[in-house]
Amino acid sequence: MSQTSRAHEPPSSRERPPSLLGDVAIGLIPLVAVSLAICWMFALPTSQVLVATALYAALGALLLAKLPPSQRGPGLGAGNRLTLARATLVLPLASLALFPGAFEGPGNWWIVGLSTVALVLDGLDGPVARRTRTESAFGARFDMELDAFLLVALSVLLWRSGKVGPWVTLVGGLRYFFVLWGLLWMPLRGRLPPSRRRKVVAALQGIVLVTCLAPVTRPALAGALAASALFLLGYSFAVDTWWLAQTRPTAVKPPSA
Repeated sequence: MSQTSRAHEPPSSRERPPSLLGDVAIGLIPLVAVSLAICWMFALPTSQVLVATALYAALGALLLAKLPPSQRGPGLGAGNRLTLARATLVLPLASLALFPGAFEGPGNWWIVGLSTVALVLDGLDGPVARRTRTESAFGARFDMELDAFLLVALSVLLWRSGKVGPWVTLVGGLRYFFVLWGLLWMPLRGRLPPSRRRKVVAALQGIVLVTCLAPVTRPALAGALAASALFLLGYSFAVDTWWLAQTRPTAVKPPSA
């Protein structure tokens, strides 16, 4: 085969891991920068950076293991790169949730700022993927799992702030209970069709949690807002559970990112 024909060949599955590793390696730069800023704002030990880096390494290993060979474009692709950029904000926030301490004062505005940027970027990775024709079921799953992990981190941070009791962690944990329940009850393993209601409720969870974390939000208001968000989330899961129980779907195509 000539060199000219080789130049026009699509990247093979063997050539893909270095491209993916390059995407992940570049993401280490903002991850470490954000983690160091969090350490400074909250006077935390540098071990917080190690925790965030360990979470990021685990994410990189999962991406390397799960990225399908048929994924179009070198590396992750444009849409997934934007999702990975969100991960460099989400994972330091998650590592902060593991460190007990006071979350009152200017540091909370740093949490609010990072979370707001992560939520805004969540609305961009899908359109970018479609515009660059790199949308995929893999990208949709990557985006969904990162969204779920962000809700866990924010709900734990809100609990640690002292404004709301430990019940608020159900906002982030309810989805994982749903998945675990599916291991015991076959109908819940079915794939759900796309739903605007589900997207709106999920977006509201993040907005409410960030609002509650703002220093200007008093505990009474934070509790009321979080309880309302949890009620809506419970309602959404109840609707999905009823639909799965009634239809018992065997194969529904997951939405693309």
